[in-house]
Amino acid sequence: MKQGLMILFVAFFGAACHSAQDTPKLGKAMQTSQTTAQKDTIPPGEGITETATLGGGCFWCVEAVYQELKGVLQVASGYSGGHIVNPSYREVCSGTTGHAEVAQITFDPAVVSYADILEVFFTVHDPTTLNRQGNDVGTQYRSVIYYHSPEQKTIAEAAKKAAGELWEDPVVTEIAPLGKFYKAEDYHQNYYKDNPAQPYCVYVVGPKVKKFREKFLEKLKE
Repeated sequence: MKQGLMILFVAFFGAACHSAQDTPKLGKAMQTSQTTAQKDTIPPGEGITETATLGGGCFWCVEAVYQELKGVLQVASGYSGGHIVNPSYREVCSGTTGHAEVAQITFDPAVVSYADILEVFFTVHDPTTLNRQGNDVGTQYRSVIYYHSPEQKTIAEAAKKAAGELWEDPVVTEIAPLGKFYKAEDYHQNYYKDNPAQPYCVYVVGPKVKKFREKFLEKLKE
């Protein structure tokens, strides 16, 4: 869908689809979502990792942002939350499979906490628009957090509540247990880095990455 409408998007909109309102200052409010389990008590490089699975619109955007976050070891674009096995991109884009485009993020909790991961999440996408991000419309673009543990659920609920105090409109982010994650086709992986001049990357992904860099300068990878 994104590729098919790409030229139309550039012709009619010619700019990023998100406004300045998409950059709330979460700051101290997000610190309330920290738990003892998330404190930096594990030395970096000890081999202990954690996984987050998040949907915030197009997975190219989510992947590109988290690839730049210090402590993130790997990001995979894929599909989750649907009702058919091993869906294709075309099937997911039809909106009939129930899947959301998501990024599965493997990170070192000694470097970046799950609460930090969610602070970025609620900053770089608009959690108040139901089943859409900008001009990407459909249930596959819904805002969603798929938690991997009861601890992640607790942190996600606290993060959503904190974000709700900072957005004018209600936060509609879904919080649900992770079912099955299906990795997307190979050409979707590392998409922004491999295709920086592609129109969607220029007008949609690029501004989100820029926003992340400006907001989280201290958390950028060296």
